Amino acid sequence: MVNQIVTSFGGESQIWLSKKSYFRTILVATDIWKGFGWGSIIYISAMSSIDPQLYEAASLDGAGRFRRMFHITIPCLIPVITINLILSMGGILNAGFDQIFNLTNSSVKSVADIIDTYVYELGIQQRDYSLSTAVGLFKSVIAMFMVLLTNFIAKKINGEDYTLW
Repeated sequence: MVNQIVTSFGGESQIWLSKKSYFRTILVATDIWKGFGWGSIIYISAMSSIDPQLYEAASLDGAGRFRRMFHITIPCLIPVITINLILSMGGILNAGFDQIFNLTNSSVKSVADIIDTYVYELGIQQRDYSLSTAVGLFKSVIAMFMVLLTNFIAKKINGEDYTLW
């Protein structure tokens, strides 16, 4: 589809996933697209729990759409934003194994290799189970440390009501 758009404007069609310069951009864009639906569900459900009387009172006081957003919606979403941030810190080292495994080819291998694919290659392809287990465990320990650190920082900034424990 992208090649059809490019050629309709006079450009040349390309094999996008075989170019190192485009691979990371495509990977980030598809990852954002993949997570957009779930994030929308979370934030729309959190916004539906905001008391409508707050918006009515603000509009009676003369607050416009942006003022209501900055003074009502965003402060009411701070707990959800904080919890999502804490939980996403656990997956900060996860770059989407399935996505990279499916999109990688030999021409972009040097820019597409991540910890998860390295563990896969060590454990499954090279049968070096001890090293692959150690690398996976190290990644998990770092992820746990990131969750604990983010929870601690959120507790210091926002108080205990906005943290996991």
